[in-house]
Amino acid sequence: MKFTVKKSIILNVLSKVQGLAGRKTNLAITTNVLIVATGSGIVIRATDLETGFEGFFPAEVESEGTIAINARKLFEIVRDFPSDDIHITEVENHWIEIGNKNVEYHLVGMNPEDFPEIPQFEEIKYFEIETAGLDRMIERTVYISGAPDDKRAHIIGLYLETLQEDDHKVLRFVSTDGSRLAKVDYFYNSDVELPAVEGLLVPKKGLYEVSKFIDPAGSVKVGIKDNNLVVKMENETIIIRLLEGEFPQYADIIQKNNESITMTFDRQLFLMMLKRMSILSTEDYKSVIFNFVNDKLIITSTNPDIGESKEDMAIEFSSDPIEAAFNPRYFIEALNVFDSEKILLDIVNDENPCVLTGEQDQGFLTVIMPMRI
Repeated sequence: MKFTVKKSIILNVLSKVQGLAGRKTNLAITTNVLIVATGSGIVIRATDLETGFEGFFPAEVESEGTIAINARKLFEIVRDFPSDDIHITEVENHWIEIGNKNVEYHLVGMNPEDFPEIPQFEEIKYFEIETAGLDRMIERTVYISGAPDDKRAHIIGLYLETLQEDDHKVLRFVSTDGSRLAKVDYFYNSDVELPAVEGLLVPKKGLYEVSKFIDPAGSVKVGIKDNNLVVKMENETIIIRLLEGEFPQYADIIQKNNESITMTFDRQLFLMMLKRMSILSTEDYKSVIFNFVNDKLIITSTNPDIGESKEDMAIEFSSDPIEAAFNPRYFIEALNVFDSEKILLDIVNDENPCVLTGEQDQGFLTVIMPMRI
């Protein structure tokens, strides 16, 4: 196998697949990218056994073939290569030569036959979504994640479903870690054909990889086939194996409680207040106390190992006082993904979840559970 490829063509993709090739699996071959030289270009594949990537890129192919080469080292070589033309040749016993007339590397590859198969689908029905919309949906849901060692499907995966609501159709993502929940909708006209999906569990880390590849402009195609979610771009495809498990019933949680009290906050002022009050938080003392009383929100933070802090903010609040404990990090992370500068906070008491929405954030809300004081 022998081909020449432009550095400007493959550097970006090699950077993006590091998240797949760098993830720990039981197979050493997954730290490699598979490169197939054929016809007028090369196919690059990467996988972590749950999410697979395949892309086609133009190249001058002198002889066809397939190699498996360490993804990290290939990226570093290409990144710092002194010219735009990179010649890659397979010699013998899976040795791979990379270079030009001035620079030369000899790397030990692996047997490409050991590279895991990435599913290929001939017949699949796709629906389109704007890349900016999909990227925003991912950003607003995958930030909610559980502990690194949590393997529960409804924690490491997000819930995907399609709905018919009044005069439009909806693609919905829902994410939770047991202490908070985010729901985001993407709206279609009623005449758009969406697959009937009652609920799929899509790995959050797979969708995070998708967000690296989609361009800010244009659209992508999304399909569901044989327990896989397929995201297809112009020259690249990402295939995510779906999870098996049950997602909690969330409908009642996102409904506004008739007894709730609604307050309006300036997003940036509220965000900075929470950041200041979280300075004293540690793993052992995560909570701060919210006191809603007499047109004022008072937040206090107490950490016996460090000290205490207190800050208040004027708000419109004339009901019976409410005292509740929350993890400020949950509010900070949620406020960072709102577009609105005015945030609506709905609260009932110290036992029911608090709901955040935004005036300009149609279809998006986040729910945060109080902590025990």
